Amino acid sequence: MLHLRLIVPADLRETVLDRLDEVVGVTHVILLPGSAVRPAGDVVLCDVAREAADEVLGALRGLGLAERGAIDVEEVGLTISAAADEAERSAPGEGADALVWEEVSEITHEESTLTVVFLAMLTVATMLAACGAVLDSAILVVGAMAVGPEFGPLAGLCVAVVQRRGRPAVRSLLALVVGFTVAMVLTVGFSLLMDRLGLFSEVRFDAARPNTAFIWQPDAMSFVVAFLAGVAGLLSLTSARAGALVGVAISVTTVPAAANAAVALGYGDYRQAWGSAVQLALNLAGIVLAGVLTLLVQQGAWRLVLGRRFGRR
Repeated sequence: MLHLRLIVPADLRETVLDRLDEVVGVTHVILLPGSAVRPAGDVVLCDVAREAADEVLGALRGLGLAERGAIDVEEVGLTISAAADEAERSAPGEGADALVWEEVSEITHEESTLTVVFLAMLTVATMLAACGAVLDSAILVVGAMAVGPEFGPLAGLCVAVVQRRGRPAVRSLLALVVGFTVAMVLTVGFSLLMDRLGLFSEVRFDAARPNTAFIWQPDAMSFVVAFLAGVAGLLSLTSARAGALVGVAISVTTVPAAANAAVALGYGDYRQAWGSAVQLALNLAGIVLAGVLTLLVQQGAWRLVLGRRFGRR
């Protein structure tokens, strides 16, 4: 269940209440007349089955409530109520399958914005992956994948493409391009510093690295793995059963490929740099394509569920 707290201008009170009554899946409606001070209005509280949330939020936005009042949404951890159980039974489909666009858009907006923290996390992850590449340590490479925050902008780009929204798409692309550029430039300097300190060496980097050679040797499986990871990442983003952006750990070999390219550039090894760049491009393309297709399939499936619901009425 989701809990909604609405600030409703007095002239919209009856219209909002009527909308809430019309939607199957809404329960526990509470009206507090005149309780809101800034902006002024009534406070309306209600619980909504996740399956009906997108319909409710769309209707409230259509009334201009986002501009004239407020719409706050939060997850309800536990509800012990026969009315709530009935609301969830009446709502179409299953809550875990429901696609709540407002929620998805809000999460990806926060995670796909270019910030100092994003740049710092991506840079640290790239440097960590560079250590893993030189030392041929799969553990360090996996650790870098978990630290890397680049799935946020990738998910944001997928959502923007499906919703056909230009500004969020540009914001996500900017975060990816600037983020990887800054991280790789700093990692080149980091690798040269580590070489001066005797912790990295070109001999070790050029030697056989059976645990991490896949980073700069892309093949068809690179795209397949990235595609599957993109599906898993977007499902984790949209599912009620998964934590927000569980896909942040699904970097596949984006960060490691960027790191290997940076080290290779530092040593002038353009063959490895090119292979790593191709690996990076394949993985980014696979994740985005998978994410867009996953969202489109979910959107189509959910519309089919809603269509069957209205067809039964």
